[in-house]
Amino acid sequence: MPVDGLGHRNARESNHKWFSGAGMSLGLIGFLSTRGWVVRRVSRAAAIALGVALGAGIVQPVAAQEEKALRVPDLSYRLALAEAAAGRPAIARFYREHDYAALWTAPEAQVRRGALISALERAEEHGLPSFAPRSRDLLARLGAMQTQADRAQLEVAMSAAFLDYARALHSGVLTPAKVDPGIVREVPRLDPLKLLQDFARSEPRAYLRALAPQVPQYDQLRRAMLDLREVIAAGGWGPAVPGGKKLAPGDTGARVVALRDRLIRMDYLRPTLSAVYEREIQKAVQQFQLDHGLTPDGIAGPSTLAEINVGPEERLRSVLVALERLRWMNGLDLGERHVWVNIPDFTAKVIDDGKQRFETITVVGKDQPDRRSPEFSDLMEYMVINPTWNVPRSIAVKEYLPKLKKNPNAVRHLRITDRRGRVIDRSKVDFTQFTARNFPFNMSQPPDDDNALGLVKFMFPNPWNIYLHDTPSKSLFSREVRAFSHGCIRLGQPFEFAYVLLERQSDDPKVEFHRHLRTGRETTVPLEQPVPVHIVYFTAWPDRFGQVRFRRDVYGRDGRIFDALRAAGLEFDALRG
Repeated sequence: MPVDGLGHRNARESNHKWFSGAGMSLGLIGFLSTRGWVVRRVSRAAAIALGVALGAGIVQPVAAQEEKALRVPDLSYRLALAEAAAGRPAIARFYREHDYAALWTAPEAQVRRGALISALERAEEHGLPSFAPRSRDLLARLGAMQTQADRAQLEVAMSAAFLDYARALHSGVLTPAKVDPGIVREVPRLDPLKLLQDFARSEPRAYLRALAPQVPQYDQLRRAMLDLREVIAAGGWGPAVPGGKKLAPGDTGARVVALRDRLIRMDYLRPTLSAVYEREIQKAVQQFQLDHGLTPDGIAGPSTLAEINVGPEERLRSVLVALERLRWMNGLDLGERHVWVNIPDFTAKVIDDGKQRFETITVVGKDQPDRRSPEFSDLMEYMVINPTWNVPRSIAVKEYLPKLKKNPNAVRHLRITDRRGRVIDRSKVDFTQFTARNFPFNMSQPPDDDNALGLVKFMFPNPWNIYLHDTPSKSLFSREVRAFSHGCIRLGQPFEFAYVLLERQSDDPKVEFHRHLRTGRETTVPLEQPVPVHIVYFTAWPDRFGQVRFRRDVYGRDGRIFDALRAAGLEFDALRG
């Protein structure tokens, strides 16, 4: 008989009769066919889950109920499905709760089946590991399906493929913290049982499309991925610019020609035969610098040439990682107003209704294991004007204790107190007796212009003691790569940032801020509307025009994520076209 138009059941199977002997143990089911006795072993758990009470009796032959068997599962199908789903609890529960009705192999499931197979075949269009081998296996099994056991196993296999694809597309292939301990972001994962339930009652293609992040940046990154694949297939951007001294206006020679040709192929310069570093090349270099977070001086120095020489393959890797990172944030409510801190971009932005309201440059954590700024989202609840700096214990014992051992009067700007908050007399303490494990004191710096936190900090309490703050070390903001802090985010324009945050609760936020500042006293100002803060790490991200711009992988995190994606099955060579 036809099974959902995907093959024919062997005629000999039409006479199968299911029954059990009175003395047969639970978990062994026998059936009689024209080929003789066949004993099928199923797990005890599967039999119990189905509530099978084995005893004398014979179920009607399948041949007599062919049409009904496709819609009202018989005992053999139920047992086989329960056994196949034993390792996937959500799948097992879904079928139990739906009386083992077929989700994929019923006659009316053709559209649902086709939608899944098509999605699996096109997974690479999202920068995901290939699901094509899995879809081909499912198709082969559909064509070869003959028995109820075949059908049950195929149901579970297709449900498993759907769940694995849905998880990957919605919230990513990887578990972030397993790739890098600095990625402490909580990924919103969808409940697998609810996924199956919702899909079963939805329009299949629309449901599968909606699993991907529904933000414009996701589609913009996908377009960039396709564009880069085309560039790679066409031979890339040509030879790299040879190393050497910086190239500046007025220079000539082979290196200028190489720079010119690469800029032309990267669409930064109109075709020209000039071998002179003239104004048009200078403008092209300057635009490239702006697009890549470099100092826009129009001079092709070492850092600029290094970025110009980055090939499309490496840019493609950045885009693929950015797509995965964006999937990790899928389903997260960014907030109508939110703060977006992109670590490798060295910026903090206030976003209102999808539009940038404010931007300031930043200094982020140094590229050392215990100083790198972590990635996470939280809620900013208040700011502290004229803050006290309570020195984290890690800094106190690693940086200041060695100085105190040499000289008890070192770091005089810091106050040292005991556990009861009493200021100690340094002259009466032998600091050499202490180690990082038994150091019994707390250290802090009172509010003043030289306070390590500057004159204001912005708090979103979190386990990593990370916040945004002012700093007296203003010179670091002139650097191109600004990774110098202990992990917190220093703001180049902290006062202006505060004004923007206060504008929704004050008629004159600047006056209110400075009224507190002038007192010199530590003052906590609650935010009447707490603001979500997202500390992210995108080396590829669309600008306001939808063009993807690139940044350096300052912590090497993108490299680790890309390697993990490859290990998970990402076929990079195939993606390059």
